[in-house]
Amino acid sequence: MDIEALRRDTPGVAHRVHLNNAGAGLLSRHTLRTMTAHLELEAEIGGYEAAERERDRIDRTYADIAELVGGRPAETALFDNSTHAWNAAFYSLSFRPGDRILTGRAEYGSNVLAYLQTARRAGAEIVVVPDDADGQLDTAALAGLIDERTRLVGVSHVPTGGGLINPAAAIGRITRAAGVPFLLDATQSVGQFPVDVREIGCDMLTATGRKFLRGPRGIGFLWVRPEMLERLDPFVTEIAAATWDGGRGFSWHDGARRFETWEKNYAAVLGLGAAVRQALDLGLTAIGDRALALGAALRSRLAGLPGVTVHDQGEHRCAIVTAKVDGVPAAEVAAALARHGINVSTTSPGHTPFDTEDRGVHPLVRLSPHYYTTEAELDRAVEAIAGLPGQGHAWT
Repeated sequence: MDIEALRRDTPGVAHRVHLNNAGAGLLSRHTLRTMTAHLELEAEIGGYEAAERERDRIDRTYADIAELVGGRPAETALFDNSTHAWNAAFYSLSFRPGDRILTGRAEYGSNVLAYLQTARRAGAEIVVVPDDADGQLDTAALAGLIDERTRLVGVSHVPTGGGLINPAAAIGRITRAAGVPFLLDATQSVGQFPVDVREIGCDMLTATGRKFLRGPRGIGFLWVRPEMLERLDPFVTEIAAATWDGGRGFSWHDGARRFETWEKNYAAVLGLGAAVRQALDLGLTAIGDRALALGAALRSRLAGLPGVTVHDQGEHRCAIVTAKVDGVPAAEVAAALARHGINVSTTSPGHTPFDTEDRGVHPLVRLSPHYYTTEAELDRAVEAIAGLPGQGHAWT
């Protein structure tokens, strides 16, 4: 991996240290050119005509996404964001009073709100599986909690608020043996390290383009195991999803496309395709090795600073690093770093409600390097945090 060449192809690194890839990764010049070229084509010949001309490249986006996660093109569907992709999967299941939804403490806040709404509407029960000694979902506890009432296991692979990597493959083995649907929110993991749906054994997976895949905002996708389709009833239907039978009925389209809507931002679709293709060409193993190593290096350096506490959990940890600086609110740390050209973000209690109930550590400063980050950039961020008020320096 030629880091300098990758950085030359990434305009955003020229004037800032970008440690917010868990929020939105930086576009490459190639992805940017792909998107702007399509917008120019739309302006030149018309939106419908541009989409038709680029049909082969649009179809390749589905194929490349399938390759990325270990599936097939017909098993993938595109959405304007990963939350809508997740909702398309979740709300296609039916719930009755007493049905159980099993999830983890690290579950993303939007997913939790959907569970709460379903509990209110349908009388379903939400069961939060405890963590094990390492702070990841306890798979032994999960196996013991699954029963005949369990309708879904929904898990965030990597939480938005920490470096934990949940044991997705072990969860998949349990759900397959029990015949329970497994919905994996892979928003923070796809693009950061290898994710293979066949190895994991999930039934549905959702992800976004804008984070570690380095694609544009406003694009996400859903993967669905073919055998799962007969158990799902898409909660929205329109002309992209189904075909009118000429009378008073309709039939679903084949595969996962039955979850889509017709209108799409094709510049974003092609931008996602370009970003996915770059990740595939670089190799997800190489990407993961470097990203996780950078995360470990940053985590270690921050933990070595007086007055700084790192709050990441899990036996295996990724490139997301969360920390608290004694006496300095997380928002002030992030704002101070921004003034010095360093992009970070903060966690929110509402983004991981069950984790907040359990640990009560949020908000935290969240730093997330990626493979194009350099060791010198990590040093700059650590030095900046070491210079915060309360760290022995007066810093403005």
